[in-house]
Amino acid sequence: MNESKMLTTLCYIEKDEQYLMMHRVSKQNDLNQGKWIGVGGHFIEGESPEECLLREVKEETGLTLTAYKLRGIITFVSDEWGCEYMHLYTADAFEGTLGAKEMEACSEGILEWIPKEEIFDLNLWEGDKIFLKLLLDNKGMFSLKLEYEGDTLVNSVVKIYE
Repeated sequence: MNESKMLTTLCYIEKDEQYLMMHRVSKQNDLNQGKWIGVGGHFIEGESPEECLLREVKEETGLTLTAYKLRGIITFVSDEWGCEYMHLYTADAFEGTLGAKEMEACSEGILEWIPKEEIFDLNLWEGDKIFLKLLLDNKGMFSLKLEYEGDTLVNSVVKIYE
């Protein structure tokens, strides 16, 4: 796979009006260092978006998703890290439990259930705020292009399919 074109998934798991968020504080040289994001990651060659989603969620949380929905396709363009195409999901049913031990065991960061009304108080990417608002407003399927120069969002274009 060409490094300049990454394929990824990201999932916001919902429970009791909260999203499971990951505070990215554990990895060295992490593009998302210090940010709060959902769970997910890079495709393995030959995986479908759903296979990547299920594998990444299981690896990062230990949970097995039983109900999930594709909500959007995000195109990230950056002058520093190339291009990324992200499949954005929400999930509202799963098997397994997340105790304190599991919440801190992820090699990517620390997991925490965050009330939806507090999401925008977190250290988020500017572009993430756009798609999180679309998720929280329960918009239909959407496509969103986010253009960054360094860490600065310089342009965004959204198309909602309602």
